[in-house]
Amino acid sequence: MSNVLTAKDLEAIISKGGDPNAAAKDAVLTPSARDTLRDYANAQRRAASAVSGTTTSPTKPLTSKSSKAELEAYFNSPAAHALKEQLCDIGRRLWGRAYVDGNGGNIAIKVGEDIAICTPTLVSKGFMKPEDMCLVDFEGNQLAGVKRRTSEILMHLEIMKRQPKAVATCHCHPPYSTGFAVAGLVPPTCMIPEYEVFASVAVAPYRTPGTPEMGKLVADLVDKHNTILMANHGVVSWSHNNVEDAYFKMEILEAYCRTILVTAQVGKPAQTMTAPQLQDLLKIKQSLGIPDPRHGLKECELCDNAEWRPGVACAVPPKGESATLDAEAERTVQAITDQILAQMK
Repeated sequence: MSNVLTAKDLEAIISKGGDPNAAAKDAVLTPSARDTLRDYANAQRRAASAVSGTTTSPTKPLTSKSSKAELEAYFNSPAAHALKEQLCDIGRRLWGRAYVDGNGGNIAIKVGEDIAICTPTLVSKGFMKPEDMCLVDFEGNQLAGVKRRTSEILMHLEIMKRQPKAVATCHCHPPYSTGFAVAGLVPPTCMIPEYEVFASVAVAPYRTPGTPEMGKLVADLVDKHNTILMANHGVVSWSHNNVEDAYFKMEILEAYCRTILVTAQVGKPAQTMTAPQLQDLLKIKQSLGIPDPRHGLKECELCDNAEWRPGVACAVPPKGESATLDAEAERTVQAITDQILAQMK
């Protein structure tokens, strides 16, 4: 006697990465099971098209309202697996550069109108596996995946909802950049071309990580900035290209902040770009589709670093000054000593 399979039976097979077609071959299917099998086949065709770059017959876009079978089929497809591998690769880079500690940091990739694949919670970014990833809707509800989604996913989703161009987001704690975030200070400008072209930085006020309030404060800035310093926390970036590009912004920002701090300790004022030189870089930036609040400003308004207070001065006195200062100090100490001795007598 043939087995009878329901939609629930097929969904269980799909969720475990099995082939529902093989299970259905010698079974009797309920009407809802047939619908599940059809949805699975459509999702597989769509995934194959995404991998090959070709198109098939028009199908509806994948959304949070898609059937469970469609979502599971996509999540277990070759196309989704490739994105999961990218998340693991970026996680290893973040961990290898000490941009994350413990199980800190999180990454997400938009894969549908209102769904995203993201990293799990409580897993080191340096040791993630594709099967650890999670599928969520834009409200933070987990739609697929064995492990729980990152606790900070709401921030990533708020960015994607507020900034339609954002296809990937990356959050981590690079030490030099986070130092600026703790100080509540945007790094000074007009010093290094790569930073001017690829990053546009702002500071978001502190709120408890993972809360909707934190996500909204960050999202308020993503219209004109692609890299946000989160006060007393870390950094989050978004990209209109891919997840690797979102990560690149972290490398660029961290190298820049480190260079700025080294420059502040050299003991000589930094040589900044001229306004026309910066204007040339901003034209390149605009052509690449990267936002910046300085687009359209006059040249005289471009290099305003009035808030930059490094708080570091060269500790080496000018030549010949050391001996003079020491002699004056000795004379002062001697005078005070003489006064004290006179009073004692």
